Amino acid sequence: MIDLLVVGGGPAGLATAVHGALAGLEVVVAEPRPTPVDKACGEGLMPAAVRALARLGVEPPGRAFHGIRYLEADGGRSAEAHFRAGHGLGVRRTALHAALAARAAELDVRIVPLRVEGVEVGARSVAAAGLTARHLVAADGLHSPVRRALGLHRPGPSGRPARYGLRRHYPVAPWCEAVEVHWSARAEAYVTPIGPELVGVALLTSDRAPFDEQLARFPLLAARLPAGAGTAVRGAGPLHQRARARVAGRALLVGDAAGYLDALTGEGLSVALACAGELVRCVRAGRPEAYEQAWRRASRSYRLLTGALLWARQRPVLAPRIVPLAARLPRVFEAGVNLLA
Repeated sequence: MIDLLVVGGGPAGLATAVHGALAGLEVVVAEPRPTPVDKACGEGLMPAAVRALARLGVEPPGRAFHGIRYLEADGGRSAEAHFRAGHGLGVRRTALHAALAARAAELDVRIVPLRVEGVEVGARSVAAAGLTARHLVAADGLHSPVRRALGLHRPGPSGRPARYGLRRHYPVAPWCEAVEVHWSARAEAYVTPIGPELVGVALLTSDRAPFDEQLARFPLLAARLPAGAGTAVRGAGPLHQRARARVAGRALLVGDAAGYLDALTGEGLSVALACAGELVRCVRAGRPEAYEQAWRRASRSYRLLTGALLWARQRPVLAPRIVPLAARLPRVFEAGVNLLA
């Protein structure tokens, strides 16, 4: 019998598979899409994520960055914090996925082209898409069908505007050794150095409007980018997704499927990689129920800091003060960045 059936072959699913294989488990990944899989993503790995990948034997190609810089959209105040240990890495999502898939193949992880939506959880095994395993991991993304099938999906809070992400690449040399976060009244623009002549621009907003219309709210940033030269736009959202729990018997949730707050702090992949390791540790110890508490510990900083920043962002009185406050309190800003890093 398969030890671990991972539903979803994105970074969270493949990281879980690699952790499982390194722990001596027989792992099968169910993923209907061909490698590499692309997705709307800021594509900036924080130092914690870079270290976590290295421990798995994964070193994707990319461009190093050394901190986070906040800027007002009109070119007013700014604040920059550098990482005290290690560096971040701007990596194309497809390159990250290909590197993880290659490492999984090295460890004899089998990837089968199956789509899983229904799950049967028994006392000793889990069945899905004609496969039976001792444990199943749902790593099938923000809108996880498995989370819903298990009855673990929790509706989002009413009255809060949904947030969406849009991403496009531009063929231009990076002008900053940090990830820039430009703040306008209703959106944020993340600029990540990806390569010698490539940057990624990700927009986060509650407004439903085309990418170019959103980008126009950042005139100084737009002036740096070659007009009409961007790649196709990819989108994702609503970003806020909730789960009632991360464990249902022998079925467990990881990555975005386990619940996602927002991309404001860029920590989604770091949390997913950390939780993948915790999940396998709990399964290997024969205590899958312990993963719920392990997930809460591993994601606590992300949930607290992202939640606080998002709360401030959604209040008209506080939102314009985020960058000025970061500029006025550089040590506090640096401490927050390094707590996440």
